[in-house]
Amino acid sequence: MKSRDSLIRLKRFQVDEKRRQLSQIETMIAEFERMISDLEDQIVAEQNRVGIHDITHFAYPTFAKAAIGRRENLRVSIKDLEDKLEQARDELSAAVEDLKKIELIEERDQARERAEKDAIEQETLDEMASRRHAFGR
Repeated sequence: MKSRDSLIRLKRFQVDEKRRQLSQIETMIAEFERMISDLEDQIVAEQNRVGIHDITHFAYPTFAKAAIGRRENLRVSIKDLEDKLEQARDELSAAVEDLKKIELIEERDQARERAEKDAIEQETLDEMASRRHAFGR
């Protein structure tokens, strides 16, 4: 039983670690999306400031071009993180499933031990009752 307790603790730790990783990825995606929104605001502000909205125009602002490049890089990073997020979800599901299996085995074993203990206790009570009944006659 001691080794199973250790295994359950290990599996719980693994589940917690997978949840933490999942949360980190979700946080990074949200941060990148916020950064994209900020960049889009900056791009529009720069375009409005110079009055040129056509990226192919020879006088298109360099700052806006650089911001567009950063925005696109962030979008690629988000796509990569979304793939990692899906993988992390799958890993979390597998870890939770493993934990549940081990916990169910532990519960089954504990129920069996309780039943055995109850049976022994009942036998003892029955024996005491039969002795009392035999002496009472």
